[in-house]
Amino acid sequence: MPKYDLDGQVAIVTGAGRGIGRAIALRLAREGVSVAVTDLNEGNASAVVAAIEADGGEGFALKVNVTAKDEIERMVRLVVERFGQLNILVNNAGIGAVGPLLGTDEATWDALMSVNAKGTLLCAQVAARQMIAQGKGGRIINNASGAGKIAPGKTMPLGAYAASKHAVVGLTKQLGLELSDHQILVNCVCAGIVDTPMWDLIDREVALLEGVPVGAVKARAVAGIPLGRIEQPEDIANMVAFLASADASYITGQTLNVCGGILPY
Repeated sequence: MPKYDLDGQVAIVTGAGRGIGRAIALRLAREGVSVAVTDLNEGNASAVVAAIEADGGEGFALKVNVTAKDEIERMVRLVVERFGQLNILVNNAGIGAVGPLLGTDEATWDALMSVNAKGTLLCAQVAARQMIAQGKGGRIINNASGAGKIAPGKTMPLGAYAASKHAVVGLTKQLGLELSDHQILVNCVCAGIVDTPMWDLIDREVALLEGVPVGAVKARAVAGIPLGRIEQPEDIANMVAFLASADASYITGQTLNVCGGILPY
């Protein structure tokens, strides 16, 4: 059953073909939101829309590269043509890479910054202009990761990824201030160790570097979670639904931890 006052609103969720984005799209749809499910993999996006529709919701699948401004402008245009408005943007699309900073090549750095940081900025710019034109406020919610607040550590070589997510945190804080006059609230969610394909990739790559069995790195990370269990994508989706609702109408420019207690601030 819906918990919030979101019925009839329209959202775009980027990178929503699987993992955290999928969970967010499904949760918003259950709240009565019409959801544009965007992803580089159109098949995955369509599968999420099928799940939304099977549950009685309304979805719209789009193939979108968040590093291409023309595709983002097309995305917003098609969503507004389909649903009449845009109220919520969830910047979830992101990529990861494992490796020490001294070994990070320019191509890897550029790819991370392009998708994770520039993609978030471009989507926010285009969506915010649409929300400003509508004159009814709105929500921009960025998926920033716990790596956007603290360094992953000596045994977790995710420095370039962390830098890109720190950029998302900084962008969120400033954009929240700049859009405040328009009542467009901008916040980000910082997750912990989430049971997703990205964490499976981290586990495999770090295990290879350390010469330990696959699964050992993930198990070690989960063992350090105060709440004693790995995070599920739905845990983040719950926070996103709250931030999209009127219950969060006095929150902007903030980073909110959904991490099981592992982040210190």
